[in-house]
Amino acid sequence: MSSKDRGQKTTKKPAKQTLKEKRAVKRGKNSTDNSVLNK
Repeated sequence: MSSKDRGQKTTKKPAKQTLKEKRAVKRGKNSTDNSVLNK
């Protein structure tokens, strides 16, 4: 049940940052800049 709720919560709240984005913010804005450049 918890796993299903997790999936629904993530899809229901698109405004929330993804884990990757959250980690990048924690590391520093440089990480996000690098990801944008790589894309």
